[in-house]
Amino acid sequence: MTSSQSSGAAVAERAFTAVIRLTSERLLVRRFDALALRDEEAEVAVIELSFDYDGTCVSASDEREHFFVAHSGTLAKVPRDLEREEQVRRVLESFGAVELACLEAYTALPGSKADYLVQLDGNEHAWCSFTAYAVPQLRSLGFRVEIAPDYRFQVIDGESPWYSHVHADEKLDWFGLELGVEIEGRRVNLMPALLDLLDASHGASSLHSLRSMPARFRAVRVDEHRCLVVAAEQLSKLLEVLIELYHGERSPTLRLEFQALEAASLARLEESMGASFGRLARTGESRIRERGRALAALREETAADCPQVVTATLRPYQAEGLSWLQRLRVLGVGGVLADDMGLGKTLQTIALLAGEKQAGRATGPSLLLMPTSLVGNWQREIAKFAPSLRVTALHGPKRRSLWPSAMKSDVVLTTYPLLLRDLQLYQNQRFYYLVLDEAQVIKNRRSLVTRAALSLDAEHRLCLTGTPIENSLEELWSIFEFLMPGFLGSAEQFRNRFRQGADLEESADELAALRARVAPFVLRRMKEQVARDLPPKTEIVRPVEITGEQRELYENIRIAAHTQVRRAIQKLGIARSTIPILDALMKLRQVCCDPRLVPVDAARGVRRSAKYDRFFELLGQQLEKGRRVLVFSQFTRMLALLSEGMRERSIRHVALTGSTVHRQRPIDEFSEGKAEVFLISLKAGGTGLNLTSADTVIHYDPWWNPAAQAQATDRAYRIGQTRPVFVYSLIVAGSVEERMLALQQRKRNLAEAIIGSQRDGPPISADDLDRLFLPLAGTPDL
Repeated sequence: MTSSQSSGAAVAERAFTAVIRLTSERLLVRRFDALALRDEEAEVAVIELSFDYDGTCVSASDEREHFFVAHSGTLAKVPRDLEREEQVRRVLESFGAVELACLEAYTALPGSKADYLVQLDGNEHAWCSFTAYAVPQLRSLGFRVEIAPDYRFQVIDGESPWYSHVHADEKLDWFGLELGVEIEGRRVNLMPALLDLLDASHGASSLHSLRSMPARFRAVRVDEHRCLVVAAEQLSKLLEVLIELYHGERSPTLRLEFQALEAASLARLEESMGASFGRLARTGESRIRERGRALAALREETAADCPQVVTATLRPYQAEGLSWLQRLRVLGVGGVLADDMGLGKTLQTIALLAGEKQAGRATGPSLLLMPTSLVGNWQREIAKFAPSLRVTALHGPKRRSLWPSAMKSDVVLTTYPLLLRDLQLYQNQRFYYLVLDEAQVIKNRRSLVTRAALSLDAEHRLCLTGTPIENSLEELWSIFEFLMPGFLGSAEQFRNRFRQGADLEESADELAALRARVAPFVLRRMKEQVARDLPPKTEIVRPVEITGEQRELYENIRIAAHTQVRRAIQKLGIARSTIPILDALMKLRQVCCDPRLVPVDAARGVRRSAKYDRFFELLGQQLEKGRRVLVFSQFTRMLALLSEGMRERSIRHVALTGSTVHRQRPIDEFSEGKAEVFLISLKAGGTGLNLTSADTVIHYDPWWNPAAQAQATDRAYRIGQTRPVFVYSLIVAGSVEERMLALQQRKRNLAEAIIGSQRDGPPISADDLDRLFLPLAGTPDL
């Protein structure tokens, strides 16, 4: 530039166009770990920013305030519009770009032209979201956007039509699913990429971390350089259903492969996709889809006609239950009739079996397995409601001699303990229906009775239980492994997926997926929903204050027991410390009930029990009102003490415990009005009894499982009850009993997360135990 040119140059005021170029670059990233700092290369999405002043491009990294251009044979000085350039930078940064010079952890390699980094978390979804969301808006603001050919985060229009293709094996036992989009007239299978999203999100299952990402769009990888971007809400809905089918294992065919039993999830998946994406081309095996729609519709409320041979009028919900049971048979699947206690699971099952015989479909005897205490009840109920059914009870010392005639019967009754003794006989016979009453008996997959039940051969399988989940989700797995082996995956897969102690927020998706998966095969109705003609039930918690020697004994045992439990947990861990934990808690519960129960020397001199005194005060009030009372306790020794107290007070009563030889005798005496009070151990009489002649229930001591207490209450509060029922729970205030009530609610939620309406319910933890062992309210922790 000559001096004349320099001094005489015109000053040109020119507008500019902001230019961004998206490219992929390798940057040097500094990582911090526990040992040292280390640098490594990483490929990221970067932006080269420049400003085009009428054909002259100035890099954003250029620090000059002006530049020169040839104009009419001379050089013209062009000042940069630094204020507007700064506005451009702020707009770009508002879309998530961060200036590279501000990032100490990132260093550009030689030759780099990068000015900005797209996002900081190295997340492909964020980069593709930027491309899908920011680029069109930047262009609408007047930016010129250039995308390098090798840019790894190019996006395809998310409006591309989706398709699902179903491939089935010859027997229609298994099917494979392919999901994808049509791009430029070619189908692209996205199933591997979708499964990558699930694998990367959390333990091959949870969507929690995927949802928590800030990106508005989610990226589904199509090939090395292109992604399909889908609105986050749409993709989440798709994956919520896909998660039901994916167990972390993949097929080499690039499809997901499932049992035909899982076709209901396929139906929900395609319905969800049709609603979310608007268009879905369905191709492949139509019979699998038809089966899926039928399975998904299992829970539709349709009523079946009661078989003519049944001498009962089914209530509307019972007729709907019968219809559901019949649809299970038609589809060849098992199910869990999990109605609330007292709603007539027995009658619905009898109607099913009677109808099968009437229709001529029964190809052999049906086997009903049950606890010993229920054999007599089943015999009476079948004789009452379906006298045309030929029934043989294989029970007692002469049962084997009845085997030939039993195999010619319509219904065979036996017990879980006797199944183990006579297992070989049962294994050599194919049954029409195999029904497990109180099916929670097989909740432990390793128990002998569970293995025995699994080994039996039957055309149809059915479980009856009001408590399919008592303490853990693995109990549900055990029941479904009996009904439909493999339906919930292997025990190890199930345990890993529904891990104990999982964070509730992170496990919500797994629980929702499990609930959706089993929903068609579990029918549960609560009294509040269907038996509106039942009289009201009033539940009352009566706190009892303990004082003096009883309180001192509680505190002494609490301190010693808590120390013992802590040592056991430190040595063995909480999972292997069950016995010392239960032993310590049982001693505290015994002190609450009556010090005479506690097998320690310090308890021998304590003769007063505040709860014992309060019980007889309450009982007297109820008897004065003409009420008839059921009393439940975990401790048979406590029932003996109460019985002794009643004899002293001339109160007519009967008792039922595990040692009662003739179970039916006390039941009949109470039902006939020969006793006002029925003392019952929770284990021996918590199920299988119909005692609607009682209208008051007293739980002398609470227990962990609320379902066990609910079952006991429902001995009185069930169909046939015409009077209001009052339920009293006696608890020692501020003690382990009161704190157990809070844990009971959490246990209840574990079951309701799957078969009810709640979504959480963690197992007992070390913190829970510490709370249980807190001192009595107002008592110093010595």
